[in-house]
Amino acid sequence: MAEVAFERIDVNTYRIKRTPQMRVDALFFANTKLLPQVTRDRSLEQLRQTAELPHLLSPVLGMPDMHEGYGIPVGGVMASEKIVSAGCVGMDINCGVRLLRTGVEYDERLFDERGLKEIVRLVEETIPVGLGGEYKREHPELVLERVIVDGAQHLVEQGYGSKDDLVHCEEQGRIAGADPDKLSDRSRKRARRQVGSLGSGNHFLELQRITEIYDEPIAKILGLHKDLVCFMIHSGSRALGHQTCLDYTGTFQRANQQRQPELVPVRNLASALVDSQVGKDYLAAMYGAINFAFANRQMMTHQFRRAFGEYMKKRGAKAQVEVVYDVAHNSAKWETHRGSRVLVHRKGATRALPPEHPDNPPAYRKVGHPAFVPGSMGTPSFVVVGTEKAEETYFSVNHGAGRAMSRREAKRTFSKEDFERQMKGVVFNMPYRAIADEAPLAYKDINEVIATLEEIGIAKRVAKLVPLAVIKGN
Repeated sequence: MAEVAFERIDVNTYRIKRTPQMRVDALFFANTKLLPQVTRDRSLEQLRQTAELPHLLSPVLGMPDMHEGYGIPVGGVMASEKIVSAGCVGMDINCGVRLLRTGVEYDERLFDERGLKEIVRLVEETIPVGLGGEYKREHPELVLERVIVDGAQHLVEQGYGSKDDLVHCEEQGRIAGADPDKLSDRSRKRARRQVGSLGSGNHFLELQRITEIYDEPIAKILGLHKDLVCFMIHSGSRALGHQTCLDYTGTFQRANQQRQPELVPVRNLASALVDSQVGKDYLAAMYGAINFAFANRQMMTHQFRRAFGEYMKKRGAKAQVEVVYDVAHNSAKWETHRGSRVLVHRKGATRALPPEHPDNPPAYRKVGHPAFVPGSMGTPSFVVVGTEKAEETYFSVNHGAGRAMSRREAKRTFSKEDFERQMKGVVFNMPYRAIADEAPLAYKDINEVIATLEEIGIAKRVAKLVPLAVIKGN
């Protein structure tokens, strides 16, 4: 692993020392407790390699949860007027988080261990989980091509939710410009029965309780208050996005390695000019995967409403499940920064627009739309909002805690007793051996990650949610 030199330039802010190959600066954010973890893997080397691409705005960025990824590190942000990189969007296009408020107050009689296990069972009966998770049959009323073009809007039209869900969703659940023909037959075949399925790895469904409110006025606008029970969905475009990243990374490399080698500093960063045919094709395919992911989370919302409503009805109570917001953290989107229209790539980073930004949804114009930062399966998650100072990060914040050790290392390190101690009574659905790589201590300290950007003034906490029950896929 090559050593990468860097220097501190401001509060929790570091700059990688320029090499002759770097065309722009590369900055990353960490406090003193997180800094040693940054050098454990190839994150800084990958960030430096990204800065070697042409036609970028300066700087490229690494968020506090940064860790080694495919191409740019997870937690990486880069912007360009002229190029697009599949590796800087990532394998799981529009992996993102949707937060639901249930309308139910926490009551230990409703949410004791027995009750939580019953909720987990009901949810698992309606939402397929795991690497190969899919519905046994296709939903005949859903047309895959319509899902790709119209995203969550197609599902709502077919009765899987309401228009109010869409109002509280980034891009209202549909980004324009998708073309199913630009997605490979293999990617579409793999995705055909996966609308509304969780997947595996760090994806999760989590029943949560709000334990702290840090900003009452903003929380009120978001419909959040202490002891409210919420449900968080973290998933993306499943096989469709994964295959699309692989397909176009190879296409970009073959198209440009000889003719324009500066667009391929390493294979996983292979890029294309946005006005080239392959660049246009990827954007149309990526938009399709973005829409699929919005639809995926919309279907899981619908299924949770049914399962949770059934549970509450049995207990003589009533739920009212509403979408707080749905926001992506793996995408490339055209935005305006520094007076120019640029394609902002966020991989493992969440857009967080400040108050009064015109791209905010109307409901959150005054405070800025919320961003969601999950911890690990045994630690808190946070609702945050961006500030005006977030302009320095292209209005981006981190997307989670970020891994502190590899999956293999975690499985070698933690015993069953270690794992259960870390979970601290949180109900989980899988045998320990199946999810040991997701143990809480395999991730960075979420409080330090949140504090890093908060101390700079880029993000502000609104609410803290602690896990009650977690559903993962093997």
